[in-house]
Amino acid sequence: MDHCNTSDLFSLEQALTKMLSQVTPLQATETIALTDAAGRITARAITSPIAVPPFANSAMDGYAVRSHEFNSTIPLPVAGKAFAGAPFKGTWPANTCIRIMTGAPIPDGADAVIMQEQATVNEQGVIFSGHVHVGQNIRLAGEDIQQEAAVFPAGVKLGAAQLPLLASLGIAEISVFRALKVAIFSTGDELQPVGQPLGEGQIYDTNRFAVRLMLQKLGCQIIDLGVIPDDQEKLRQAFETANAAADLVISSGGVSVGEADYTKQMLDELGNVGFWKLAIKPGKPFAFGKLASAWFCGLPGNPVSAALTFYQLVQPLIAKLSGHSTWHPPLRLRAKAATKLKKTPGRLDFQRGIFSTNATGELEVHTTGHQGSHVFSSFSQGNCFIVLERERGSVAVGETVEIELFNELLS
Repeated sequence: MDHCNTSDLFSLEQALTKMLSQVTPLQATETIALTDAAGRITARAITSPIAVPPFANSAMDGYAVRSHEFNSTIPLPVAGKAFAGAPFKGTWPANTCIRIMTGAPIPDGADAVIMQEQATVNEQGVIFSGHVHVGQNIRLAGEDIQQEAAVFPAGVKLGAAQLPLLASLGIAEISVFRALKVAIFSTGDELQPVGQPLGEGQIYDTNRFAVRLMLQKLGCQIIDLGVIPDDQEKLRQAFETANAAADLVISSGGVSVGEADYTKQMLDELGNVGFWKLAIKPGKPFAFGKLASAWFCGLPGNPVSAALTFYQLVQPLIAKLSGHSTWHPPLRLRAKAATKLKKTPGRLDFQRGIFSTNATGELEVHTTGHQGSHVFSSFSQGNCFIVLERERGSVAVGETVEIELFNELLS
């Protein structure tokens, strides 16, 4: 039963505290092209080399005017035109206006832009309706970003919200932390690589496939050692190879209590074990430790358990190792249970759920169904974890529960 013999198990909070307190971020950096920087982590604070916008420009298609010359009853002749990339450079006589397009530099002396919807053109010039005030429809130089202003601190992951901004500043190269090197392998005679025919008693190695995908999203350099059979010597060789090549080693399977589960034995021989049993469900047999050079995480063999422990434990570990100081845990919210949830006290339970807003505007959550640690389809059906406290029992319809929304690793 889940409620028996759990007092010696690490809680999720204890496990995370132990892991994150022991590791330190990588210090090695490299300078790369901005076009290659997606998913990388800034190694230094970035300041703007220019003002954005670099010059005062028009926020509208319309007419640049000197506000003191504005008169809603007297037409102003058009003295010239200003376009984005082609500013007005001629002589600007008094009591005239300049036709101007969005993004065009504001002509010297102009202090307002009147939008074209407020303009009527006739043979004498342009008659404007409404009122005008100084600064109207003008984007000032440096209004978005001042020159030498702080843009991003060190430790920011670069993506679609950051890279275009850096490109707008003319930054072509950037200093980032070296990508974390992660060696992965699965253990078990029953495993067959995806794409190969299954033999008798074999299953596909979905864990390593899922781990690869998540590591790619985290910007890691992956060293894939494949499937290692249940052989002590071959497993030892895999550990030694991984330790020599990687910053972090992740295995799948071999961390429970079966006769052929040699991973913990290898970890005892080649390094040290930090912990290897957690009071969570799924994912009890998760191992963390240190090899001679590399850190080690041993994921359970069941697919849901492997994905869950990677998501909850390995994801924040990689964030810290990579120097991603602005990483935040996935968002948690409160919701009403729309279906019954079966649970036995003893372990923190991460059930897969589907959250939505009901007709009264309340957040509610349904179970995806069977919660077995082999039912990986629950991830594709769900959009959140239903996080049930360690000592909580089954949940009735209408009770309030905590949900954790899937972040980009599972979306």
